[in-house]
Amino acid sequence: MMATRRALGALTRHFRSLHLATFPLQEFRTSIFQSFTPFGYPPMSNLVAVARTTQLCNSETRRFSSRQTSTFDGEEDEEDDSEGEVEESFSEEGGSEGSTKRVRSSGKSEAEKLQEAAAIGYKVVGPLTSSENPFKPYEPVFAVVQVGSHQFKVSNGDSIFTERLKYCEVNDKLILNKVLLLGSRTETIIGRPILPDAAVHAIIEEHALDAKVIIFKKKRRKNYRRTKGHRQELTKLRITDIQGIDKSEALAVAA
Repeated sequence: MMATRRALGALTRHFRSLHLATFPLQEFRTSIFQSFTPFGYPPMSNLVAVARTTQLCNSETRRFSSRQTSTFDGEEDEEDDSEGEVEESFSEEGGSEGSTKRVRSSGKSEAEKLQEAAAIGYKVVGPLTSSENPFKPYEPVFAVVQVGSHQFKVSNGDSIFTERLKYCEVNDKLILNKVLLLGSRTETIIGRPILPDAAVHAIIEEHALDAKVIIFKKKRRKNYRRTKGHRQELTKLRITDIQGIDKSEALAVAA
């Protein structure tokens, strides 16, 4: 008896919520409550009739809902088409903007390149020609230069590896202008923090990759393990000359 009442209540709520527009509420109430017997529950024949009416209403509402969805789908398709046209127009209008943005992001002016290179600590002079011979015999003079965030003690003929330098290619001549210290056998010049009149000349020999470094992370008891590899981009420089210090006395003492 309780199960019948629960089923009938669920059926009533479902029927009332979904089919109120197509099936009048007054007719539904009369058809339901007239079927009750004085004992409190309807006979099986009346329940079968109510189930058949609900099936018919469901089929009708399904057809009606399909029509509504078809009309709404058509409207949505039209809206989608209009939105697609708007997006295409925006893409056509934004094409030029995107291209200009790409040009701005990829290409920099010469002044910006020079400024960025100067902030790192070098200046590009130009490519090395076949007629030039910039290499000199060893001189007992050394310098401490800063390239990026690293400092190097160099003499002419030495080769150093720095982080990859921008806006320069192999066989380009460079001037390292952040000279912190100059020294020889007779004198030492210390900058505060740099020496404005000193310069170290170098040539780019190659752009290379450093040895692979493995980065392994683990959190115990968390099933967390991550392994990554990294190869740092490097630039190999060959020091050709050091300027800003008197070399005559150093050469005389060396002789």
